[in-house]
Amino acid sequence: MTTWQLTPRYQAFDAAEAEPASIPIRLGATLIGDGADFAVFAPGAARVDVCLFARVGSELTEKRFTLNSAFGYWTGHVPHVEAGQLYGYRVHGRWAPELGLYFNPAKVLLDPYARAILKTPTLCPALYAHKVNDALEPTAYPPLPDDHDSALVTALGIVLPDTQTAADTRPFTPWDDTVIYEAHVKGLTQLAPDIPEELRGTYAGLAHPHTIDRLKQLGITAIELLPIHAKMAEPFLTQRGLPNYWGYSTLSFFSPEPSYATRSAQERGGAAVVEEVRAMVRALHEAGIEVILDVVYNHTCEGGNDGPTVSWRGLDQPSYYLHSPTDPARLIDTTGCGNSLDFRRQHVVAMALDSLRYWASDIGVDGFRFDLAVTLGRRGDQGEQFDSSHPFYVALTTDPLLRTVKIINEPWDLGPNGWQTGRFIQLTADWNDHFRDTARSFWVAQPRAMSSGGYGGDLRDLATRLAGSADLFGHGRIPGGRGAFASVNFITAHDGFTLRDLVSFDSKHNDANLENNRDGSNDNKSWNHGWEGDGTPGNRPNPGIFARRRQTMRNLLATLIFSTGTPMLCAGDEFGRTQQGNNNSYCQDNEISWLNYDHSQWQTDLRDTVAYLLSIRREHRVLRPIRFYTEVQSGLDPVPDLGWFDTSGDPMPEHKWFDAQGRTLQMLRSGRGHDVDALLVLNGSLRECEITLPEGRTTPFELVWDSTWERPRTVHDVYAPRAVTRIAPLSIRLFLANPAR
Repeated sequence: MTTWQLTPRYQAFDAAEAEPASIPIRLGATLIGDGADFAVFAPGAARVDVCLFARVGSELTEKRFTLNSAFGYWTGHVPHVEAGQLYGYRVHGRWAPELGLYFNPAKVLLDPYARAILKTPTLCPALYAHKVNDALEPTAYPPLPDDHDSALVTALGIVLPDTQTAADTRPFTPWDDTVIYEAHVKGLTQLAPDIPEELRGTYAGLAHPHTIDRLKQLGITAIELLPIHAKMAEPFLTQRGLPNYWGYSTLSFFSPEPSYATRSAQERGGAAVVEEVRAMVRALHEAGIEVILDVVYNHTCEGGNDGPTVSWRGLDQPSYYLHSPTDPARLIDTTGCGNSLDFRRQHVVAMALDSLRYWASDIGVDGFRFDLAVTLGRRGDQGEQFDSSHPFYVALTTDPLLRTVKIINEPWDLGPNGWQTGRFIQLTADWNDHFRDTARSFWVAQPRAMSSGGYGGDLRDLATRLAGSADLFGHGRIPGGRGAFASVNFITAHDGFTLRDLVSFDSKHNDANLENNRDGSNDNKSWNHGWEGDGTPGNRPNPGIFARRRQTMRNLLATLIFSTGTPMLCAGDEFGRTQQGNNNSYCQDNEISWLNYDHSQWQTDLRDTVAYLLSIRREHRVLRPIRFYTEVQSGLDPVPDLGWFDTSGDPMPEHKWFDAQGRTLQMLRSGRGHDVDALLVLNGSLRECEITLPEGRTTPFELVWDSTWERPRTVHDVYAPRAVTRIAPLSIRLFLANPAR
């Protein structure tokens, strides 16, 4: 990387000479007329300069223009500015850390509305507004201002031309048809042998036909990407030589992360990076696949008060970050990341909404998953109250554009009353952690306890999750609540064990993260089935252990796919990807996190199984209802929309729901005469069980899948109503019955 020398040549204008931008104010840099309008929000500043930078050989030259102040905004028109111009802000004002004020004009600040950036900041003392030592620790308390210029080490914005609304047709996939695939842009294709080497790990690699074909063959309708907003790793990671691979440390809410672009696009500049992202979205849309972005509006990369100053802190920390009303210097941290953006403030809400509109309109994405979404709905003097009708969410769900995209909440944070699953606003969906925990408990943690002489659990919670979690999503002023689709069901996600590791490890193995295995959750509800990990050559588990693990994975996947709600797969789970027991791979930009496409036969079989199960779900509406069940007959249909039966084929008696020993259940869903009826039979006990099929509508039941099968079968057995059969321990069967003709 070239190191530029700063040449202190600049031209300054005082406020009286600068020309104001037009009103209403357009934040960011906007090309207009003979130059560009610049506007930034910094209400506590005494003066703001927009700084234009140019590269001359190895040098960086700078010109400064003082902006005009109006209602907390600083605006001005600078002539002769063209697309590609590098820029930042220097903000003058009071240095008063005890009031949360860190104004320091020696620091060049990234425009919060910059749509492209030149580079990621270089971590060093000059990046801090206050004086730090070589370990980046404050040299004094209260901290003293640092006078080192940060222009050479910080991120600079790039002026881009205005773009039109993305010129393609969105798939607009209905929620009940949606199957989400959570993936990392780089990790998805970095090791893909059928992708050209120069495209691997990039936006263009994700858009490659081979990548799209894999998603289509699997049955995916939406890819949910881990954050692609520009990022900056936490200082403690950089000091350890580790990256922030996942990207939950936002540097810019408008600029895409440049390192995920091809080398060619990076060399051509910010506009080329943005166009590569836009082309990726277009290619996925042409294949009928939606793009959902995981977005992090709850905090920024600046961390706590001792963190670097790259943008918002230097513009006016108390105006952007949540802080104590009686002590402006004390940031309130509901995210565990040092700061929380203050969504009680109009301009913070506006910034988030403007960013979302930009990604939906100019880039063309189809939805957003909000990281630690409870922080976005906090009110009260110290943000201690969660409000499902928070102004941000009301604006989000009533905006003419944003109400047409998918909105998914991670319904928790680390603040008071931080767990809010099921309590968000209508027309949004939540990650359902109750589903995750119930499925893991029933198929993994409880069998582990039972195999050692302990106890399992009863069937009540499992049945509730299979039926769509109406206890969480069926309430509200509108009949039917938020709808069955509002439950985004998942077994695993980027955060935690992979599916394979869930059945292969009793404990996390995070030594590569250099935190002495203290990071990551200890509550994994996992089971190694008798052997920790996959062993080493010459010292591996016996084949029976591997077989039982594979069956447990199939049980979990079938529970996910056949449950009411929106299923989400974590990338690689369809073929049994491993992270070698690491359940917190956020800093592992290597083979631990990347998907490996060199598969054994069992992995190919597992992938074929997932594709088969998803095809059954896709073909039969009975497996993807949008409304909650009533468990009563409807119209002329003699079969209730949902029925529960015990091993005798009779309706489940009340007392058996509480029996922790009777872990066998039959779930019959009516196709209402328009589709097949679906009978799901689950045996969560450690012994083979004899069952009598229910009567149904007196038509035969076809066994289309059994979790004891290593791969799908084309020849299926057919059973008469009330037939007796045996189901293997810890297994699932799916029967389909044709409606009466």
